Amino acid sequence: MRIEVDPDRCEGHARCWDISPSVFELDEQGHGTVILPEVPAELAEQAADAARNCPERAITVSD
Repeated sequence: MRIEVDPDRCEGHARCWDISPSVFELDEQGHGTVILPEVPAELAEQAADAARNCPERAITVSD
């Protein structure tokens, strides 16, 4: 699976990082960024959960 964060939509709630710190990190302003754009199978459910919990729907998941 692939995952992306839209920097124009991210407001910096950090839920993605809190739920899936192996896939996301925070930049200097506290906005989520992806550190594993190609998510391994063992982290896929965690990353998808992070995307579902984004209040701005700034995270895109694709196969």
